[in-house]
Amino acid sequence: MQFEKLQKDMIAAMKAHDKVRKDTIAALVSGAKKIAIDEGSRDNITEEITDRAVMKELRAAKEQYESCPDSRQDLKAEYKTRFDIISEYAPKMMSEEEIRTVLTTRFADVIASKNKGQIMKAVMPQLKGKADGQTISRVVADLCR
Repeated sequence: MQFEKLQKDMIAAMKAHDKVRKDTIAALVSGAKKIAIDEGSRDNITEEITDRAVMKELRAAKEQYESCPDSRQDLKAEYKTRFDIISEYAPKMMSEEEIRTVLTTRFADVIASKNKGQIMKAVMPQLKGKADGQTISRVVADLCR
């Protein structure tokens, strides 16, 4: 996701008077800027930084939605809307089959050790941001059996 696209979409939401969408995208822009400043690249916000910010906000929104009690349908609907908006900007994650293919082709030597910790240590840097950590862990556990 390009940072400039987020900014343009935020401006479009402001012009359309869509407060929920504007606030959600503003949180994404702010998160990307914060990560960039923390890493010392304030003027150059890369797609990788933007994707990390989007994924962080997506996890937070998902957690909010899932932890909201069923008795608060108004809040639950608001959290669901926020999650859906953030999902539009999230990078596409790899499926279990794609992860399994990558692991068996590129990491066959590490998988042969059957040491889950060692496998995860080797795999995570390569798949970070491309696949969900829980899904990777589940596939690794299957392959270690």
